[in-house]
Amino acid sequence: MVNITRYNPVEEAFQQMFRTSVPVWLPGPETRAPAPTQFRIDVAENDKAYKVFGEIPGVKKEEISILISGCEVVISAEVKNGKNGETVLRSERYFGKIQRDLTFSQEIDEAKAQATYTDGVLELTLPKKNGAAAKKLAVN
Repeated sequence: MVNITRYNPVEEAFQQMFRTSVPVWLPGPETRAPAPTQFRIDVAENDKAYKVFGEIPGVKKEEISILISGCEVVISAEVKNGKNGETVLRSERYFGKIQRDLTFSQEIDEAKAQATYTDGVLELTLPKKNGAAAKKLAVN
């Protein structure tokens, strides 16, 4: 027998808020918030290419790694701590490796792909490969 429950978006949002909450007060100089493993992105598509915009503040462009393999794109970076022998009284920013794995419906043309990084925003232009047209298979 199937149990049917009514979806309540307010209750779902309330529960999600407490599942992902980070404490406001972080006691002690060495305590910090856990590093998120992902960063925020926007993905758009047109007939010729995919566009990806990612927010990666506080990272040098040399520290960003982008790997393209067929339909898959992996973007990773290392967010480093900027303290120079100072005693940290409170730290709420995250430090460590962040990464996003993206899978597209069409293969990416690695030779024509472009990446720019300006003011903490990574912009990728990922042209689609010109593949063979889809083949319709007859059912016997």
